[in-house]
Amino acid sequence: MNPRLDDPLGGVTIVWVSNRQRCRPVECGTIRRLVEKTLRTLSATGEIGIHFVGSKRMAAVNWQYLRHVGSTDVITFDHGSIPGHLHGELFICVADAVGQAREFRTTWQQELVRYVIHGLLHLCGFDDQEPAMRRGMKRMEHRLVRGWENGPGGVSPRRRSASAPPARRRKTSRRG
Repeated sequence: MNPRLDDPLGGVTIVWVSNRQRCRPVECGTIRRLVEKTLRTLSATGEIGIHFVGSKRMAAVNWQYLRHVGSTDVITFDHGSIPGHLHGELFICVADAVGQAREFRTTWQQELVRYVIHGLLHLCGFDDQEPAMRRGMKRMEHRLVRGWENGPGGVSPRRRSASAPPARRRKTSRRG
């Protein structure tokens, strides 16, 4: 029996990745595997759209939907997620990932991984507005990022060099 798309308990996961920027090449297949692995780890299924955009498009989305000026790293839109089945879209700015990678001494690919995981956690109901909730979300985010870097089936973003210090996390610029 085939699971139906509208059956959140049917175990169906659909991941759609759109690369609409020219700053850096994005491996859409790797991102799709990241989402699938993260959802399995979270015991969830989902219908997830991910849009990689440039800073101008991100600034437009940020203003249109959140009334915030300028670009940001990731914006999450929840389209009716329920426990165990996520339904939403992530807008991710690759140019912001490149800039923050320099700031936090990571790679831009590692930043993209973090943004995808961060957005998925928002769809799971995690919130980063209050300090206590932010700490819990960050702990889960770090755990999932480490899990990805330690073996996503042979495809992983480059790791930072052994001489680089551990990445400091941002001042919670993520919105959504």
